[in-house]
Amino acid sequence: MVGMIMKRRNLPGVAAVLLLLTSGCSNGPFDIVSVSGDVLYEDGEPLPLGDYQIKFVPKVESPDGKSHARVATGIVGADGKIQSVTSYKYNDGLVVGEHAVYLKLAGGPNAKAAPVEYMRSKTTPLTVDVSASRQLAIRIPRP
Repeated sequence: MVGMIMKRRNLPGVAAVLLLLTSGCSNGPFDIVSVSGDVLYEDGEPLPLGDYQIKFVPKVESPDGKSHARVATGIVGADGKIQSVTSYKYNDGLVVGEHAVYLKLAGGPNAKAAPVEYMRSKTTPLTVDVSASRQLAIRIPRP
């Protein structure tokens, strides 16, 4: 009987630990939507690379004044299709609103596949508005 009483006393603690372990990262006060699309040169051809990363820097205000939306990462395949866009949890999508967009290319010859300003968050002219469309058509000039 004493053993059963001890076990019941530990039950709330065990439940609290399990709750913490099973709760993932929260997207806080931000709405997230799945997106799809592509990254191509202005002439419609994909960049001559294998897979590379694309970054989405949110330009949205925090609804609660405390949280900041995370920079999202996606993968662009050799065909130019955007896939696996992740903000908080794998493949969850983008925070609704406007984002600056830049490409993260590996060094060497890959770094010459796009104009340098398109590869930096501070200088990229690319933006997407996820409230207007969930289908992203990102076009860049050839270097």
